[in-house]
Amino acid sequence: MRIGLYPGTFDPITLGHIDIIQRAARLVDKLVIGVAINRDKGPLFRLEQRVALIEAECAALAEQTGVEIVVHPFENLLIDCARDVGAQIIVRGLRAVADFEYEYQMVGMNRQLDDSIETVFLMADGQHQAIASKLVKEIARLDGDISKFVTPRVREALLQRYSEKG
Repeated sequence: MRIGLYPGTFDPITLGHIDIIQRAARLVDKLVIGVAINRDKGPLFRLEQRVALIEAECAALAEQTGVEIVVHPFENLLIDCARDVGAQIIVRGLRAVADFEYEYQMVGMNRQLDDSIETVFLMADGQHQAIASKLVKEIARLDGDISKFVTPRVREALLQRYSEKG
Protein backbone atom coordinates (compact mmCIF):
# COMPACT_ATOMS: atom_id res chain seq x y z
CA MET A 1 0.00 0.00 0.00
CA ARG A 2 1.41 3.38 -1.00
CA ILE A 3 0.90 5.91 1.81
CA GLY A 4 1.42 9.64 1.34
CA LEU A 5 1.70 12.33 3.99
CA TYR A 6 0.59 15.89 3.26
CA PRO A 7 1.72 18.03 6.20
CA GLY A 8 0.84 21.59 7.16
CA THR A 9 -0.72 23.75 9.82
CA PHE A 10 -3.93 24.20 7.80
CA ASP A 11 -4.94 27.31 9.75
CA PRO A 12 -7.39 27.22 8.02
CA ILE A 13 -7.60 24.72 5.19
CA THR A 14 -8.00 26.60 1.89
CA LEU A 15 -9.10 25.73 -1.62
CA GLY A 16 -5.39 25.54 -2.48
CA HIS A 17 -4.90 22.83 0.16
CA ILE A 18 -7.97 20.98 -1.09
CA ASP A 19 -6.64 21.10 -4.65
CA ILE A 20 -3.35 19.50 -3.53
CA ILE A 21 -5.24 16.88 -1.48
CA GLN A 22 -7.40 15.92 -4.48
CA ARG A 23 -4.37 15.59 -6.73
CA ALA A 24 -2.26 13.77 -4.12
CA ALA A 25 -5.08 11.25 -3.64
CA ARG A 26 -4.52 10.11 -7.24
CA LEU A 27 -0.92 9.17 -6.37
CA VAL A 28 -1.45 7.05 -3.27
CA ASP A 29 -3.68 4.38 -1.76
CA LYS A 30 -3.93 6.22 1.55
CA LEU A 31 -3.37 9.91 2.22
CA VAL A 32 -2.57 11.17 5.69
CA ILE A 33 -3.15 14.85 6.32
CA GLY A 34 -0.56 15.73 8.95
CA VAL A 35 -1.74 18.68 11.02
CA ALA A 36 1.25 20.33 12.61
CA ILE A 37 0.93 21.49 16.19
CA ASN A 38 3.21 24.46 15.59
CA ARG A 39 2.90 26.68 18.64
CA ASP A 40 5.44 29.12 17.17
CA LYS A 41 2.99 30.09 14.43
CA GLY A 42 0.26 31.01 16.95
CA PRO A 43 -2.65 29.44 15.06
CA LEU A 44 -6.05 31.14 15.00
CA PHE A 45 -7.88 27.82 15.32
CA ARG A 46 -7.25 25.29 18.05
CA LEU A 47 -5.92 21.94 16.89
CA GLU A 48 -9.28 20.24 17.40
CA GLN A 49 -10.99 22.87 15.23
CA ARG A 50 -8.43 22.51 12.43
CA VAL A 51 -8.74 18.72 12.51
CA ALA A 52 -12.56 18.90 12.44
CA LEU A 53 -12.55 21.30 9.48
CA ILE A 54 -10.11 19.14 7.53
CA GLU A 55 -12.07 15.95 8.27
CA ALA A 56 -15.30 17.62 7.15
CA GLU A 57 -13.74 18.93 3.94
CA CYS A 58 -12.02 15.62 3.12
CA ALA A 59 -14.96 13.29 3.74
CA ALA A 60 -16.44 13.87 0.28
CA LEU A 61 -12.99 13.76 -1.34
CA ALA A 62 -12.33 10.33 0.13
CA GLU A 63 -15.65 9.12 -1.17
CA GLN A 64 -15.06 10.59 -4.65
CA THR A 65 -11.54 9.24 -5.01
CA GLY A 66 -11.94 5.94 -3.18
CA VAL A 67 -8.74 6.76 -1.31
CA GLU A 68 -8.60 6.55 2.46
CA ILE A 69 -7.91 10.05 3.80
CA VAL A 70 -7.10 10.37 7.49
CA VAL A 71 -6.15 13.36 9.61
CA HIS A 72 -3.19 12.94 11.95
CA PRO A 73 -2.01 15.71 14.30
CA PHE A 74 1.73 15.74 14.96
CA GLU A 75 4.28 17.72 16.93
CA ASN A 76 7.47 15.82 16.16
CA LEU A 77 9.83 16.00 13.20
CA LEU A 78 8.10 15.64 9.85
CA ILE A 79 10.28 12.67 8.95
CA ASP A 80 9.34 10.98 12.25
CA CYS A 81 5.67 11.64 11.54
CA ALA A 82 6.11 10.05 8.10
CA ARG A 83 7.64 6.98 9.74
CA ASP A 84 4.86 6.89 12.38
CA VAL A 85 2.13 6.74 9.73
CA GLY A 86 4.08 4.44 7.39
CA ALA A 87 4.36 7.03 4.60
CA GLN A 88 6.76 6.43 1.75
CA ILE A 89 5.95 9.81 0.21
CA ILE A 90 5.73 13.32 1.61
CA VAL A 91 3.53 15.57 -0.54
CA ARG A 92 4.26 19.28 -0.64
CA GLY A 93 2.41 21.98 -2.53
CA LEU A 94 4.32 24.76 -4.25
CA ARG A 95 2.91 28.17 -5.09
CA ALA A 96 5.95 30.24 -6.00
CA VAL A 97 9.74 30.28 -6.22
CA ALA A 98 9.98 31.31 -2.56
CA ASP A 99 8.16 28.10 -1.59
CA PHE A 100 10.62 26.07 -3.62
CA GLU A 101 13.68 27.51 -1.92
CA TYR A 102 12.35 26.63 1.54
CA GLU A 103 11.09 23.21 0.45
CA TYR A 104 14.40 22.41 -1.27
CA GLN A 105 16.22 22.90 2.04
CA MET A 106 13.65 20.76 3.86
CA VAL A 107 14.03 17.91 1.34
CA GLY A 108 17.80 17.98 1.80
CA MET A 109 17.49 17.75 5.56
CA ASN A 110 14.80 15.07 5.43
CA ARG A 111 16.89 12.98 3.00
CA GLN A 112 19.75 13.13 5.49
CA LEU A 113 17.40 11.86 8.21
CA ASP A 114 15.77 9.12 6.12
CA ASP A 115 16.53 8.70 2.44
CA SER A 116 13.86 6.02 2.00
CA ILE A 117 11.07 8.62 2.16
CA GLU A 118 10.59 10.61 -1.03
CA THR A 119 9.18 14.11 -1.31
CA VAL A 120 6.85 14.88 -4.19
CA PHE A 121 6.04 18.47 -5.15
CA LEU A 122 2.71 19.41 -6.68
CA MET A 123 2.41 22.84 -8.21
CA ALA A 124 -0.63 24.76 -7.10
CA ASP A 125 -3.26 25.20 -9.76
CA GLY A 126 -3.04 28.67 -11.31
CA GLN A 127 -6.26 29.84 -9.70
CA HIS A 128 -4.94 28.88 -6.26
CA GLN A 129 -1.33 30.10 -6.45
CA ALA A 130 -1.94 33.31 -4.51
CA ILE A 131 -3.89 31.66 -1.70
CA ALA A 132 -2.11 31.58 1.64
CA SER A 133 -3.85 30.88 4.95
CA LYS A 134 -2.16 33.90 6.49
CA LEU A 135 -3.61 36.23 3.83
CA VAL A 136 -7.04 34.61 4.00
CA LYS A 137 -7.12 35.23 7.76
CA GLU A 138 -6.10 38.85 7.28
CA ILE A 139 -8.80 39.45 4.66
CA ALA A 140 -11.42 37.80 6.90
CA ARG A 141 -10.29 39.80 9.94
CA LEU A 142 -10.78 43.01 7.96
CA ASP A 143 -14.25 41.93 6.76
CA GLY A 144 -13.16 41.18 3.20
CA ASP A 145 -14.74 38.53 0.97
CA ILE A 146 -12.86 35.23 1.28
CA SER A 147 -15.36 33.10 -0.63
CA LYS A 148 -12.90 32.64 -3.54
CA PHE A 149 -10.29 31.14 -1.22
CA VAL A 150 -12.11 28.78 1.15
CA THR A 151 -15.20 26.59 1.24
CA PRO A 152 -18.44 27.94 2.75
CA ARG A 153 -17.86 25.80 5.88
CA VAL A 154 -14.40 27.29 6.44
CA ARG A 155 -15.66 30.79 5.68
CA GLU A 156 -18.31 30.44 8.39
CA ALA A 157 -15.77 29.06 10.85
CA LEU A 158 -13.45 32.01 10.19
CA LEU A 159 -16.21 34.57 10.56
CA GLN A 160 -17.36 32.94 13.79
CA ARG A 161 -13.81 32.78 15.16
CA TYR A 162 -13.22 36.48 14.50
CA SER A 163 -16.58 37.42 16.02
CA GLU A 164 -15.57 35.48 19.17
CA LYS A 165 -12.27 37.33 19.32
CA GLY A 166 -14.07 40.67 19.05
